[in-house]
Amino acid sequence: MRASELLAPTLRETPAEAEIVSHQLLLRGGFIRKAAAGIYTYLPLGRRVLAKIEQIIREEMDRAGGQEVVLPIIQPAELWQESGRWEVYGEEMFRLQDRHRRQFCLGPTHEEIITALVRSEVTSYKQLPLLLYQIQNKYRDERRPRFGLLRGREFIMKDLYSFDLDQEGLNQSYQKMYQAYSNVFRRCGLDFRPVQADSGAIGGNYSHEFMALATAGEALLVYCRECDYAANVEIAVAKALPIIVTENPAPLKEVATPGQKTVAEICTFLEVTPDRLIKTLFYEADGQLIAALVRGDRELNEVKLQNHLGCRHLVLADPERVRKATGAPVGFVGPVGLQGIPLYADLEIPYLVNGVAGANREGYHLVNVNPGRDFNPTAVVDIRQVEAGEPCPQCGAPLAQARGIEVGQVFQLGTKYSSALGANYTDARGQEHPIVMGCYGIGVSRTMAAIVEQCHDDQGIIWPLSVAPYQVVIIPASLKDDGQRQVAEGLYRELAAAGVEVVYDDRDERAGLKFVEADLIGYPLRITVGKRTITSGTVDVKWRSRKEETPLPLEGLSAQIQALLAREMEKYR
Repeated sequence: MRASELLAPTLRETPAEAEIVSHQLLLRGGFIRKAAAGIYTYLPLGRRVLAKIEQIIREEMDRAGGQEVVLPIIQPAELWQESGRWEVYGEEMFRLQDRHRRQFCLGPTHEEIITALVRSEVTSYKQLPLLLYQIQNKYRDERRPRFGLLRGREFIMKDLYSFDLDQEGLNQSYQKMYQAYSNVFRRCGLDFRPVQADSGAIGGNYSHEFMALATAGEALLVYCRECDYAANVEIAVAKALPIIVTENPAPLKEVATPGQKTVAEICTFLEVTPDRLIKTLFYEADGQLIAALVRGDRELNEVKLQNHLGCRHLVLADPERVRKATGAPVGFVGPVGLQGIPLYADLEIPYLVNGVAGANREGYHLVNVNPGRDFNPTAVVDIRQVEAGEPCPQCGAPLAQARGIEVGQVFQLGTKYSSALGANYTDARGQEHPIVMGCYGIGVSRTMAAIVEQCHDDQGIIWPLSVAPYQVVIIPASLKDDGQRQVAEGLYRELAAAGVEVVYDDRDERAGLKFVEADLIGYPLRITVGKRTITSGTVDVKWRSRKEETPLPLEGLSAQIQALLAREMEKYR
């Protein structure tokens, strides 16, 4: 490709809307352009990066036994109604009607339609196991699209679905995909962690997320440096870490705390530490009012609470409903004396001695609250968020914490969808069984953004060679110099003929501008043809990821460049 013919409109200034590095650099480097909130056009450079990522994915899916299909984006409501998700999926689903007033959606995911396909085509145990995948656009009507490609309304995903005879077969398919995903993200040059995760709206009983470590990540994870434990904080196991108190339980007492609502205010006013407080939070679980209790120095984990309750919708209760149920506003409520409201206490709550809680009376709190004596929880469960430094649940070493971008997730679905949609197989004895399923997704466009989040510097993107839009850029310092131009042109033709992905910057621009744009775009290898090329017969070769330039002789240069690229590419095999 000649730069004079390449549509790569770089920007000097960062658009105001771009909050994170990947969004900024992909816009500035001419990879993407915004069409609407959360919807982007991929320009030629961006499309080439996506194609590289998709090719790596295809190679690993095919190697694991996957077969590629293309599923429809527009999906009939009837299938979602069969699975029970049409009404419960939420406002993120784009819903539409055709001219005959039949209901459809733009696919946010494809469990229903792939299950319906297999239901119609697979009947015998002899046709299983089966691995089917696709790479295409998905649609979710995000309330607040942001962060460029990380939270969009239209995005590119790879889905693979496994279909097995039984749980043992599913375990094997799951392990295949776990390994294939590790291969994909390693080959893309990512620093990542597979972590235990919540299945969310997809469903299923067992799941891992693949997290690219990045400060811009929306997910928080904990991991152990001594063993292989890693988990999203949504489901990370929290142990009870009681505060050692030597005092004996004292009589319950009500004290005036006018205007003191927050944990910090109450601690200062009563001269106690946050770990002595019982934080009482009210939620509506599928419409039912419930209360959750955690220590004042802890954060409630809503995902854990929802999973324990098994409810579809969990939202903070309306303050007015809380007042009517307890007789007090939020900030003065507590577990003592509550009637008809289930209490779910974190594992640490029973260990409290002489704690502090709201008195269910405005302007008052209770001191010397002792669980078991003054109130009895409906259940004691792990509902708090794990923090860095806590002991690993596997080996006891201190946990580390990091932020991550979810680039992939694997789920064991079991028979959730096959049972609902009637996807069965007949065994050797003629008996019918629901097919056992798994679901495995990779965010292709999110992976592109995650790579940029990890691979950049102040000058621009530093693409790993395996996913770079082009491998090499040739920059003549002066096109007015016939010698430089002829050398650059000849090298360009020679490398292109050898199959090297090369850009020849033949634009009539200053060399300094070309260098700046090459660094911004992130071409892995830069070859500079300058005065020394003519006088000394050498060119300057520089890897984008390194500071130093290396002079190489013109003689045999094409073969040397190909050898350099081959050695570098070995990292991503």
